[in-house]
Amino acid sequence: MRIAYRTAQGFESRACAGQVLLASPNVRDTVGPDMLELIAFLALATWLYLLAARGGFWLAAERDELQAAPPATWPSVTAVVPARDEAGCVADSIGSLLRQDYPGAHAVILVDDNSTDATAAVARDAAAAAGQTGRLTVISGRPLPAGWTGKLWALKQGVDAAAQRPEPPAYLLLTDADIVYAPETLRRLVAKAEAERLALTSLMAKLRCESLAERALVPAFIFFFQMLYPFAWVNRPQSATAAAAGGCMLVRADVLRRAGGIARIRGALIDDCALAQVLKAQGPIWLGLTQRVRSIRPYPHLDDIRGMVARSAYAQLRYSPLLLAGTVLGMALTYLAPPMLALLGSGPARWMGLAAWALMALAFQPTLRFYRVSPLWGAALPAIAFLYVLFTLDSAWASARGRGGLWKGRVQASPTSPQ
Repeated sequence: MRIAYRTAQGFESRACAGQVLLASPNVRDTVGPDMLELIAFLALATWLYLLAARGGFWLAAERDELQAAPPATWPSVTAVVPARDEAGCVADSIGSLLRQDYPGAHAVILVDDNSTDATAAVARDAAAAAGQTGRLTVISGRPLPAGWTGKLWALKQGVDAAAQRPEPPAYLLLTDADIVYAPETLRRLVAKAEAERLALTSLMAKLRCESLAERALVPAFIFFFQMLYPFAWVNRPQSATAAAAGGCMLVRADVLRRAGGIARIRGALIDDCALAQVLKAQGPIWLGLTQRVRSIRPYPHLDDIRGMVARSAYAQLRYSPLLLAGTVLGMALTYLAPPMLALLGSGPARWMGLAAWALMALAFQPTLRFYRVSPLWGAALPAIAFLYVLFTLDSAWASARGRGGLWKGRVQASPTSPQ
C-alpha cells in the first residue's frame, strides 16, 4: 500500500501569509492585534474555501456503492501482484483474488521481487488451499535495473507476462500483496469500467485502523489525500486532477499499452498518481472509497506510520525546499493557528480561530465515521496535522541524507525521479 501525501498544494498561496508565535502566554502581547486578526481571517477563509469550493472532498461521498449493469460479455482480467518479503500478508491477498465470483476468465500473476522470505511458497500454498493452483502464476523477478523503482519494475514484468499469454487479458488489476478483496469486488469493478468506458477504475483500500496509532493517524491520512486530490475532480473528465490508489487499480490493457506502458512512469515513487495522470490523458478515470477492499498491513506504532508517510512526502513536493517551506507555513496557518488563536487570543481573532477550528473538526467527521472511530478525534486534527508536518520534514531530511524512499531495504527516491 502506498498512498501519496501532501495537504497544502492548491491553497499554498492562501496559506503562507502568517505565522503563529506559540511561546507567548498571550498571543496578543507578542503579535499586534491587527496581525492576529489578519491571521485569524486567513485561517477562517481557508476553511470556508475548503468546505465550499474544493470538490466536497470532506464529504467522503465518492464511493463504490452503486452497482453498474453487467456487461453483455464479461472481459478477461489478470491481477498483477508485485510482492517483496510479503509472507505475512500474501496468503490472504492471493486467496481473496482467487476466490472472486467473477463470471469471466480471470487469473493472478504474482511477481516475487527478490524476496528474502517465503513469499512465493506462501502464495502457492494459498492457491492450493483455494483449489485454484491453475489460476496462479508465480514469476521470479529479475534484478532491478537503473532508473526503475522496485514496485514498477515488478509490475512491468507481470504486465509483460500477461500480454504474452495466448489470450491476453482485456483488463489488468494492479494490486498489492497486502490487499484483501470481498468476493464481489472484481465483478463490480469491471461492470463499472465497462459501463462508463473507464481507462482506470481505482478503489482506495480501507486501511487497517485498530491500534491507537492507526486510530489517531490513519483517518487523517485519507482526509489529507482527499483534500489534495478531491475525488469528485478526479472523476470529472474535464478536470486536470488525476489520482489513483495503488492498492487497487483496474486498468484497460489496451489503453495502458497505448499510453506507453509501465515504462512511462518507471522512476515515479508516487506511482499510482503518476499512472492516473498518464491514463487520464487517454480516457476517463474513477476513484472512490470502499468497504470491499482492505489493506491488512499493520501500522501498530507511530513510527510505522511515520515511515509510510516519510517515504514519499518530500517526493510529492518535488524535492523542493521552497515547496517544503510553503507547505509547512500553509499547514501552520490552516491547522495550528486556529486552536492557538482560540485558546490564547482575544476579541475577533479568538472567535475567528474558534470558528476555523470548529469547521476543521466538522470537515473531518465523515472520514472519521467511515473509519468508525470517535468523532472526538475531530478536535485533535491540529495535533495530528502537526505530526504530519514532522513526518514531512523527516522525509526531507532522509532525502538530504540519501535515504529517501526507503522501502524494504531499497532507497528509491532522488531529486531526478519523475513524480
